[in-house]
Amino acid sequence: MLIRRRKPIPSSEITDERDYLDRRKFLGVAGSLGLAAAASSILAPSLLACTPGEGSADTLRSTSASGLEDTPNSWEQITTYNNFYEFGTDKEDPSRNSKEFRTRPWTVAVEGLVKKPAVYNLEDLIKPERAEERVYRLRCVEAWSLVIPWLGFPLAGMIKRLEPLPSAKFVEFETIYDPKQMPGQRREIIPWPYREGLRMDEAMHPLTFMVTGLYGKTLPNQNGAPLRLVVPWKYGFKGIKSIVKIRFVEKQPLNSWQQIAPDEYGFYANVNPEVDHPRWSQAKERRIGEFKRRDTLMFNGYADEVASLYSGMDLRRNF
Repeated sequence: MLIRRRKPIPSSEITDERDYLDRRKFLGVAGSLGLAAAASSILAPSLLACTPGEGSADTLRSTSASGLEDTPNSWEQITTYNNFYEFGTDKEDPSRNSKEFRTRPWTVAVEGLVKKPAVYNLEDLIKPERAEERVYRLRCVEAWSLVIPWLGFPLAGMIKRLEPLPSAKFVEFETIYDPKQMPGQRREIIPWPYREGLRMDEAMHPLTFMVTGLYGKTLPNQNGAPLRLVVPWKYGFKGIKSIVKIRFVEKQPLNSWQQIAPDEYGFYANVNPEVDHPRWSQAKERRIGEFKRRDTLMFNGYADEVASLYSGMDLRRNF
């Protein structure tokens, strides 16, 4: 079974985030407005994703690493400790510097080896998908991790609708380039715009997720609004943010960090405690909000689901 689905639980049991309303409270309010029937269904994501309380807790699905019980980090932790160099290199910079970042209107260009290339309005591109919630761990190369209740949809559905050609073996993603809004892009920290890529079978895997929100709310700017990628068995830098371009290609694309430091950052970036970063060990990690260190799990704990993708590969060379 590729995706482990637990019995749906009230939001109050998976997080203490005050604004994340549980189903009973929300339906009580919605019922008084005559909207209970609408509130109890899953809502397709839009530019606004879901506002607090939208979508009943009975319809939300949580995914944890191989059945491990992970308590999500708080809203404050998730939204104030970020890597998003477009807004600055300190962890606190994105939340400080992205407040005025405009995410509406938003377009995504689809290019390359695909039957339906076009520049899509974001709402048109993602509207056919059905919103769901998954609790994923975000493991960063710097040996820290977060557990986040993402709102979004599997990337595979979007790819199928766009109809890539048989010659398309990889998917490349690109972040918006807008130095006027993104102060970090005024410095040559990396070759802008930021680029990432996946092999086609990785992109089509059911765990690969396109995110439009978190904690049932619109995705905050500092976390990659309005559309970002999450690949939970890989290091966090693979989760490209504020996507404006999706390109289907035949040859393996060069991702930004691989371009900068190929000895430190590979294309695959699978979480692997046996392969250290040249400047630090990857065998342990620290969950934000905790002092203790944990053992790093192979493929971030998703080995049962994704190890078959790399059967026969040398994971030390293909890091």
